[in-house]
Amino acid sequence: MGRKSRKHNPKHKGGNSADSASLAKRLLQFLDSNYGQEFTAKQIIKKLEIRDSLTKGGVEPVLYKLVDSGAVSKSPRNYFSSTKDPDFIIGTVDFVNPRFAFVIPEDPAHTGGDILVKEADLKQALDGDRVRVMVYPLKGKTGRIEGKVLEIVERERDEFVGRVEISPRFAFVVPDFKKMHKDIFVHRGDLKGAEHNEKVIVKLTEWREGDKNPTGKVIRVLGKAGVHEVEIHSIMAEFGLPFEYPEEPNEEANAIPEKITAKEIKARKDFRDVTTFTIDPVDAKDFDDAISYRTLENGNLEVGVHIADVTHYVKPKTALEKEAYDRATSVYLVDRTIPMLPERLSNGLCSLRPNEDKLTFACVFEMDSNANVINHWIGRTVIHSDRRFAYEEAQENIDNQAGDYFQELTLLNDLAKKVRMKRFSNGAVNFETVEVKFKLDEKGTPLGLMVKERKDIHKMIEEFMLLANKYVAEFIYKKHSGTDTFVYRTHDSPDMERLETFSGFAKRFGHQVDLENERKISTALNKLMDEIQGKPEQNVLEQLAIRSMAKAKYTTEPKGHFGLAFPHYTHFTSPIRRYPDMMVHRLLEHYLDGGKSPEAEPWEVKCVHSSEREKRAADAERASIKYKQVEFMSLAEEKDYEGIVTGVTEWGVFVEITETKCEGMIRVQDMDDDFYEFDEKNMRLIGTRTKKMITLGDKVMVRVVNTDIDRRTIDLEFASNDERKPRPRAFR
Repeated sequence: MGRKSRKHNPKHKGGNSADSASLAKRLLQFLDSNYGQEFTAKQIIKKLEIRDSLTKGGVEPVLYKLVDSGAVSKSPRNYFSSTKDPDFIIGTVDFVNPRFAFVIPEDPAHTGGDILVKEADLKQALDGDRVRVMVYPLKGKTGRIEGKVLEIVERERDEFVGRVEISPRFAFVVPDFKKMHKDIFVHRGDLKGAEHNEKVIVKLTEWREGDKNPTGKVIRVLGKAGVHEVEIHSIMAEFGLPFEYPEEPNEEANAIPEKITAKEIKARKDFRDVTTFTIDPVDAKDFDDAISYRTLENGNLEVGVHIADVTHYVKPKTALEKEAYDRATSVYLVDRTIPMLPERLSNGLCSLRPNEDKLTFACVFEMDSNANVINHWIGRTVIHSDRRFAYEEAQENIDNQAGDYFQELTLLNDLAKKVRMKRFSNGAVNFETVEVKFKLDEKGTPLGLMVKERKDIHKMIEEFMLLANKYVAEFIYKKHSGTDTFVYRTHDSPDMERLETFSGFAKRFGHQVDLENERKISTALNKLMDEIQGKPEQNVLEQLAIRSMAKAKYTTEPKGHFGLAFPHYTHFTSPIRRYPDMMVHRLLEHYLDGGKSPEAEPWEVKCVHSSEREKRAADAERASIKYKQVEFMSLAEEKDYEGIVTGVTEWGVFVEITETKCEGMIRVQDMDDDFYEFDEKNMRLIGTRTKKMITLGDKVMVRVVNTDIDRRTIDLEFASNDERKPRPRAFR
């Protein structure tokens, strides 16, 4: 085709070879970066803004040379396009804002990073969708690899929660989900009785090519926006959390006999005569774990960590098992628990309630007075808890050296402190995040906010659970040097680049983090954690430190746990609320009974599912806390609050209010005392006239000007000594 074109084109001629080569490179880059599109020579001249007549005249001859070389193709209608083969990848959409998204490649071998896709090239893909993307051969103007969605392989979701807006002829649902950037059109006949401004669940039914918005139908009306129960149900629906427990697994749970047979007791180690107690939050009902304690004849101490034997009751291939796997974890919202198991099991049969015989799986340690583990045993036990402690009560007995089992509690606490010191000396990182809890009235309205305090008793229980998890993981690993299939909880070493960024953040708060010796990263981080205890920046820096770390996950790969400094670690201690712990119990029982290693692939699939469900639960829990924080600040006293700048962007300044731990934003467009420019390198805003700087870590005074339940946002403004302007605080 190329030869024929030359024959019939008298303009095809040479020209200055250097200029031609430069122009050829420029034309080829343009066509390659617009792969899949065709252009005439005139269109290319216009797109490249070529203005001088000499270069204009050279465009068509150079294009024909590129056709001859095979780098460019020409259609019969004289349209030119790139012949370079693009890459095609499968990935997941992360819809950043209404203008563009990133596609995160699935293939770990892909080294080019995330692919930027403009909204017009998304082919109606939504956040979380699995898509096939054509990657352009060259980087775009953004300096990033860009691409175009060719196919939606799998929709992540087709149901959304939102607020109905009804007009005389049609209606829209405005989604709560921040990464859903399209309102959903709903025919008035598909509203299911929903009224204006009510919260609903809408299901996508159609999205025709060329339509700006998808069409859907309301499948559930939640109620009036702003009402506690409606908003919590909205969060549950937004994250796909179940509203009720299905009938079939409930029936299976109710049919399980309560009586423990003599045969079952005989098959286990009997700890019923050994002092045993549980220590849990005051409002807990599902007691996963119990501690037994006794002094041995040789003077050493025996500490048993006994865990509810859930898999004795939940058998494979049952409806109970299927539902537990699907949920994979219990979810703890501000006002309720969405359990993994039905109440009959979680609060009854499996819960290690006092004064009842219970079936357990245990890791029992023989320890000397210095907390060295002399021996350990893992297997099935039967226990009889003597006492159920709330954390506060057990701590009080230790502090006052009086009350039930105060001597045992004190000795256990002393052992736990020694175990903890050894863990930190081995390189464990001491992350203790600030947790916020709300006091709610009967309608769910927040009356008060308190920061949970972690005392010795919390750390004691945590330390023995960590010890049990570690020894169970090492027990399986050591059997055949890690070749036996097992479920591990792993945590990769941090990425040094991300840690250096975090170190820069810490420096803005006046703290040095020494990262020169990679082997002593945990020491440097622990030093920082000690320094910031009780300071206004504590919560901010703890959160930033955690975000700079790798994410812990479930996997069959026997890797280590950086944060805990354990070569091998698992989750064995909470099977009532975590499916991976049930998996661990099943495999442990299988190996103790002499079974051979099963194929790893099916277990790895379950691990990935469990990690995803864990993230979903954490996101839902955060959303419910944020909702209550927004509501709390809408009802709080109108006054100036002390805060700390936790983030600076080109569009606003994030500030955490020190008193309430609630974060809000001051929009740059509302800062009318000056025109502020964003200095990205130093994470600060600079006033062009006053040169006033607003930097990460600054202590500031702010006031609340607006709260929005739908978006779960708090709008702030800087407080000043000037007379206040009256500003309404909207609450929707």
